[in-house]
Amino acid sequence: MSTPAKTLETLLRQQHPAQTNPPPFNPAGTPAEPLPLFVEWFAEAVEAGQPEPHTLSLATVDTESTPDVRTVTLRGADERGWRVATRADSRKGRQLAATPKAALGFYWPTRARQIRIRGPVLPASPEESQADLHARSTGALAAALTGRQSTPLGSLDELAAASTEAWRTAKAEPELNVAQWTVYVVAATEVEFWQHDPARRHVRLAYRRPSPDTATWTRRLLWP
Repeated sequence: MSTPAKTLETLLRQQHPAQTNPPPFNPAGTPAEPLPLFVEWFAEAVEAGQPEPHTLSLATVDTESTPDVRTVTLRGADERGWRVATRADSRKGRQLAATPKAALGFYWPTRARQIRIRGPVLPASPEESQADLHARSTGALAAALTGRQSTPLGSLDELAAASTEAWRTAKAEPELNVAQWTVYVVAATEVEFWQHDPARRHVRLAYRRPSPDTATWTRRLLWP
């Protein structure tokens, strides 16, 4: 085994959960639907000082059913589902067009909690997508204008030139629409709330429904 591998192995063995005294979680008092509990946990993560609690892992699959994952930001959540956004011609946008299903993962170590969500994905209306884009920063608009996400890049100078021009346009025309910018709604059929326990008796509460058109959720505990 090489020295770097030994170093990594040592470092991994030294890691311990950041939360040594996690909050109690009693599934008996949870709401009939997952969204109110998600909002409650999100608020508690914010109050606990969790850095960037709105970031999440977004998992999709490509045309060969090979999984892909990346970190994105949550754009909102309501009765339709959880919302993320990207250009439709980005890698994740193309993957969602080919296979409109996704999984989301939130991890909040300050509360020793994670939330897993998965279900079919639907694009929001162009009006909602453009409103989302214009609610973001000038830099976000510039990035959306630059485009070409995940395609081969010839050099950093090429990126700098394209970005400079995009920033110029974004500052001059802050209400400019970017047709490819799309909000995607993950219409969850499964939402799991996971609470760490120091004795490894982790509490897992799973909400499930057969389709996004079903109003009633079922709840069940899962073995850790």
